[in-house]
Parts: sequence; C-alpha cells; structure tokens
Amino acid sequence: MEHNWFFPPHDGVRLADFAQAVGAELLDSAQGDRIVRSVSPVDRAREGDVCYILSRRFRSELATCRATALICERALAPIVPAHIAVLVTSRPHTAFALAGALLYPSAMRPERMVSDAGAVSPAAFVDPTARLEADVSVEPMAVVGREAEIGAGTRIGPGAVIGPGVRIGRDCTVAAGATVQCALVGNGVIIHPGARIGQDGFGYGPGPKGGMIKIVQVGRVIIQDNVEIGANTTIDRGTMDDTVIGEGTKIDNQVQVGHNVRIGRHCGIVSKVGIAGSTRIGDGVMIGGASGINGHITIGDGVQIAAMSGVVSDIPPGERFGGVPARPMRDFLRDIAEISMRSSSRGRKKGDKDE
Repeated sequence: MEHNWFFPPHDGVRLADFAQAVGAELLDSAQGDRIVRSVSPVDRAREGDVCYILSRRFRSELATCRATALICERALAPIVPAHIAVLVTSRPHTAFALAGALLYPSAMRPERMVSDAGAVSPAAFVDPTARLEADVSVEPMAVVGREAEIGAGTRIGPGAVIGPGVRIGRDCTVAAGATVQCALVGNGVIIHPGARIGQDGFGYGPGPKGGMIKIVQVGRVIIQDNVEIGANTTIDRGTMDDTVIGEGTKIDNQVQVGHNVRIGRHCGIVSKVGIAGSTRIGDGVMIGGASGINGHITIGDGVQIAAMSGVVSDIPPGERFGGVPARPMRDFLRDIAEISMRSSSRGRKKGDKDE
C-alpha cells in the first residue's frame, strides 16, 4: 500500500519499549533498539512494521514478510524468519490491538475535522444555559441545546446535535452528524457519525376507528462508560422506563436498539442486528451480524448468537445459538448437515433418472 497520509506512521518506538507496552516478550533482547512505526499485514510488511499471526496456515505469507517484528504465540516462533524479531504472547490478537492503539492513537476515535482544539467554533450554536467544562471542543454547525452539560475533554463534531438537558461525560466523542437527545452518557464514550440516540421508540396502540395511535415515549437512554456506538446506529429512548447500554459494550454500524432494551456490560453487537423493545441482554453477550432479536425476552450472560439468526425466545446463560428460529448450536449444525445430505441424495437420484 502506498503512503497513507490519513494515518501517517508513528515517529518510532524502541522494540523493547514496544514489547512491554503490548504485554509481549521480546525473544532476542539484543534487538531491543530496533524501531517500529506502523502495523501491516504479514505478506507485505516492510522494515519498521509490526504484524501478527495466529496459526501455521499463514506460514506461506512469511516468505515475503520484511517486518521489523512479528507477534505470535510461543509455539509459532520457530517458523518466523531469522530477520524478524519475535514478540511472544499467549494473546497475540490482544497484543496487536494494543500495538495499533500505541502507533495510531488518532485512529482510535473519529478525528477532529478542524484544528481549533479545545475551542467552541463561532459557527456552532451553544445555548447560553448549556454548561461546558474545560477543554470541550464544539465544531462548526454543531448545536448544543438548553441546559445540556458536557464534560472536560469531550469533542462534539460538525453538524452534531446535543438535545436539551442531555448529560455527556468526560473524554467522549460525538462525531459528525450524530444526534443525542433524552440521554445520559458516561465517560469515554465514542458515538460515530450519523448515530441517532434517544429518538422515539416504535410504539402504537389500536385506534378506535382502525389504524394506530401513537404511544407516548417519555423514557431516557442511559449509556455507561467506555461504550462505542457505530455509524448510523439507532438507540431508541424508553417508553416509560430507560433504554440502557452497559459499560464497555461495543455496537457496530447500522444496529437498531428498540425502546426499553437493557444491554449488559462488555457485549459485542455486530452490524445490522435488530433488537426489539424490552429485551434484556446479559453481560458479555456476542451477537453476530444481521441477527434479529424478539422483544420481551431475556438473553443470559455470556451467550453467543451466530450471524443471521432469528432469536424468538429466552436463551439461558453461556449457550451458543444459531439459525432461524435460533436453537442450540449443536442442533442447528445437525439440522444443516441433514439438509445438506438430503439435497445431495436428491441430486444423485435425479442424475440417475437423467441417465
């Protein structure tokens, strides 16, 4: 890849210091003064790059690797070419994530679009009753509503809208074009461009003469510390209760979270998941892309749900489910195997008749 001016390389980190920062062991301490500046895929890594491998199936890519250092488990160290310094760890994926954060700190959250750091742009509108702590940045065309409160170090991107009475904690980023209303937001939260937080939930009752009558939505959205919310994701406010996103949870782009949903701590929810209203999701739950979650059900702690699943009923803690309707993974895989065998059998019979 040619030089990327969007994310230029780091000025450089000594390999010994780098190893300590990512929690890895440098096998050859004599290489501690070598410098790393960037991350790269294995097959096209060059001097100054660091990369990682997770299994022996990537061995062929090492033939063209010219990286300064490679992160891997100890069992894989013998297959690494001699010119590459080896950083061993039992958690190479985690170490590589830490490496990226160290070498590209500006890429860890949506960056500021203009250069007046820590300033309120004259092209933004901040209501006189709003309260901003020190070092809050509000970029052009952003709106901060009446009696909103924003904590120190938080950045409000261009065109973002912070509604009346909203509370946003410290060191947050609300990126370009996002809207946050009827919400209480903790510290260290990242809200990506175009996200919609705190709008009406979808609630209607039958009308006396047909049609539907809107049910009032007077709850809030509570977003706890260190949550990340992807671009164009929507999180509806509660009807009369709160919609809650637990500490450390990461939500991908284009996810829909309905009213009164409560999501636990440190969950991962992948793109295009739809979660219907009043669902309860425990801690550490992982939901694969394009899954649909029925309303008024409970998903226990530690559950894993395969991509494109349809969850229609409660799932006990620790289970792995998949399919439509979602069922225990062993049952889902058995059903898929049976369908495949039947299809193959029908194909063979048809071929015999054609002959």
